[in-house]
Amino acid sequence: MNKFARTMRLLLAGSLALACVAAWSDDAAIRRSWSQTHPKAPPIDEISKTPIPGLYELRVGADIIYSDEQGNYLIYPSRDAGNGQLPDGHILDVRKNVDLTDQRLTRLLEKEVPKLPYADAIVFKQGSGARKMVVFEDPNCHYCKDAERSFMQLKDVTIYTFLIPILGEDSVAKARTIWCSKNNAQVWRDWMLNGVIPPRPMGACDVQALQRNLELAGRHHLNYTPAIIFEDGSRFAGNADLAHLNKRLDEVAAARKS
Repeated sequence: MNKFARTMRLLLAGSLALACVAAWSDDAAIRRSWSQTHPKAPPIDEISKTPIPGLYELRVGADIIYSDEQGNYLIYPSRDAGNGQLPDGHILDVRKNVDLTDQRLTRLLEKEVPKLPYADAIVFKQGSGARKMVVFEDPNCHYCKDAERSFMQLKDVTIYTFLIPILGEDSVAKARTIWCSKNNAQVWRDWMLNGVIPPRPMGACDVQALQRNLELAGRHHLNYTPAIIFEDGSRFAGNADLAHLNKRLDEVAAARKS
């Protein structure tokens, strides 16, 4: 074997060795990060490289998760926001326990809040109405009814309620009746708080507002109710107690003044 061939074999062997060390190092780093950030979770069963450089597939039982080579960032492609988990495709910084995708969406939504089509919302002004809050709700949503009990106790707030009937045909029928009623704000709360709904109103009514609301919710990934949005674009999914709502409204109002 000539000198050139021997040199090439040595270089190839070295490259393979380095690749093995790098793969082992990535595997160890990912497992270490997982055990530190998920101490109560099952261990990782398998780590595989994906076709995307630097992206790894982690198998934990029947769940598939994606990670960088250090395990510092995770993508959960099959978790549901409606169950209080990460929405599909969101990137989580596990070191800080921060949803980076949600942060980005919040910044984008903050710019959109002043531009929302408020003519398609039911408006409640309580007290001075100085604090602002946007809510997307379905008339048959149980958690929405619980949330409304907190909403009605808020002081000095304006609440813009966009009806999005996503829970079936009965929700569509109720939303149309409520939206088209003469005093739809009062009718909405009578239904949500006391279960009272009036007869179907007569005359012309722009029920296309409900379809526009559904499209609006879809554009902003609001596929759950109640979806609560504050002026800074931050969102809260599900029921919220009065203390939490007041705290967030005050924080946002103070930040906007500073």
